[in-house]
Amino acid sequence: MDPSRAAQARLDEAVGLARSIGLAVVHTAILPLRTRRPSTLLGAGQMESEKGQLESGHVTVAIVDAALSPVQQRNLERGWGCKVIDRTGLILDIFGERAATREGSLQVELAHLDYQRSRLVRSWTHLERQRGGFGFLGGPGETQIEADRRLITDRIVRLKRELEGVRRTRGLHRSARKRVPYPIIALVGYTNAGKSTLFNALTGADVHAQDQLFATLDPTMRGLRLPSGRQAILSDTVGFISELPTELVAAFRATLEEVAEADLILHVRDAAHPDSAAQRADVLSVLDGMARDGTLDEDYQRRTMEVLNKADLLGGVGAAAVNQGSVAVSALTGEGLPALLAMLDARLAAGMEQAEYDIGHQDGARLAWLYEHGEVIGREDKEDAARVTVRLLPADRARFERPH
Repeated sequence: MDPSRAAQARLDEAVGLARSIGLAVVHTAILPLRTRRPSTLLGAGQMESEKGQLESGHVTVAIVDAALSPVQQRNLERGWGCKVIDRTGLILDIFGERAATREGSLQVELAHLDYQRSRLVRSWTHLERQRGGFGFLGGPGETQIEADRRLITDRIVRLKRELEGVRRTRGLHRSARKRVPYPIIALVGYTNAGKSTLFNALTGADVHAQDQLFATLDPTMRGLRLPSGRQAILSDTVGFISELPTELVAAFRATLEEVAEADLILHVRDAAHPDSAAQRADVLSVLDGMARDGTLDEDYQRRTMEVLNKADLLGGVGAAAVNQGSVAVSALTGEGLPALLAMLDARLAAGMEQAEYDIGHQDGARLAWLYEHGEVIGREDKEDAARVTVRLLPADRARFERPH
């Protein structure tokens, strides 16, 4: 557990995670650990005290916001008489419920099987049974746990093979996205920073937006019209979280593919959160990791903007501490959104190139394409053609100039 994070903030986050999958939280506690016991993690007194609380609250699932070994998990379940899941198990449940893209679903299942394989010792009810072997097959037969572990291992091998196939075709998907006529703006940020609310406020879309963690897992994309009239596509992505279990890093990154393809990245922060600086560091740490492994280009920061959200909780956008290149907004009240849209317009325009084309009057479709995808800043109509001066994104210019 990161000592820089206040225990209460960590507890609040764990409660938010539990509620995000529909669990009713009836009891919470912060338990200081003098030593981490290999058998139960907690001390005997803490075990007994919590058992009374869990029984009086008729608790059926206890969540421990830490990484539990299979032995610790089994012993806590026996001691408390209820199901126990740790932080990794909880996030796996959330990812499993929300993943919908093919790669995301495969990665989550792979992570879940890896996690489950290490816990066969505690979670399978038929462990003690022997499956009788026929003499002609050789050997006395295998235990059910060995058979289950072998089945899981076989499934993991098949999943990895499927994932390789998905990754091979991902290049095709990327090339298809490059044919999308508009620049892509991706929203990233710590979970519950208000990305989906901002997404709805900017696009008028009615995407699932609640005050809960991981409300969005798979990217959602909508059209966005900027003040200049330029069109863009806004992409909403999964929320980041501190200390993401290593088993889930690949599954998490599989949901961030839109970020790698984005022309602009909006890093949405909860400016009113007491841990805002630590949350920012968590997001940048994941993005830096993606840059190191080649998922993201190394100069992604050049195309990243910070949006300080929830300024209404600070008393308005004027009360937020903005740096150069960042903007404060309240997605809830709409304050600051015009300034954000203007900044997006300016950032996209800064990456544009100016070009001049002579287009025959009979070629109305190409002329209309320039008006739709670029910023026409001059036009001179001649007898047989129109000379058009236009500003285009480099990808759009290459697309327009490609031989037909």
